Amino acid sequence: MAAVAEAPLVNEAEKLAKLQAAVAGLDQISENEKSGFISLVSRYLSGEAQEIEWSKIQSPTEEVVVPYDSLAPAPEDFPSTKKLLDKLVVLKLNGGLGTTMGCTGPKSVIEVRNGLTFLDLIVIQIESLNIKYGCNVPLLLMNSFNTHEDTQKIVEKYSNSKIEIHTFNQSQYPRLVVEDFLPLPSKGKTEKDGWYPPGHGDVFPSLMNSGKLEAMLSQGKEYVFIANSDNLGAVVDLKIINHLIHNQNEYCMEVTPKPWQMLRVVP
Repeated sequence: MAAVAEAPLVNEAEKLAKLQAAVAGLDQISENEKSGFISLVSRYLSGEAQEIEWSKIQSPTEEVVVPYDSLAPAPEDFPSTKKLLDKLVVLKLNGGLGTTMGCTGPKSVIEVRNGLTFLDLIVIQIESLNIKYGCNVPLLLMNSFNTHEDTQKIVEKYSNSKIEIHTFNQSQYPRLVVEDFLPLPSKGKTEKDGWYPPGHGDVFPSLMNSGKLEAMLSQGKEYVFIANSDNLGAVVDLKIINHLIHNQNEYCMEVTPKPWQMLRVVP
């Protein structure tokens, strides 16, 4: 009976070892990406991510959710405001394509209004802060392998703007073949459809692995504001930055109630 019980574990270990050997031979990605991918697959095989204990999921308490109207006002004098903003970096998630909107390139370059794209408006928003307060709020764009090349060309038009723009790529992971649990690129499928970007949760390891985290810290930056590149309502808010700094919060998420009409229904 013991051998029967251990068989699935041995099988999973063999699959992981075989996959690890195949991934090690992929020259298109870095060692950090290889390690991150294997860690993700290992977590999947362990069953850790397969079950959700819904009984442990509860609404956050009133102490955790702070109403925006209760936040203390931000400083009104320019020196104090500049001091707040000089600690900040704006990071926009720029890995998505505009395929659902009929475009082939990055979603951020879709024209929104009066000939301006999402990215144009983001640059204008941040540039206006830098000009008004004499601060240096940089813009970081986290691209994917789907958007990086196009984005690099597009950002050149902002070279004379009063804003530093930095780009980096999120991780690139190989797709798996179900039948033999091997990476698709190891079978000669090296085009883009043999890979996938692992989602927005990859932002923190990618920020660190790219070297951008160390670069921003060396400039005295302490806080990063993260939002999708197509969310123009997500703008820098001085009251929120002031609240974070004075309360020494390490992490904060801005949320809003959704009417039932906006909830997504999974069939």
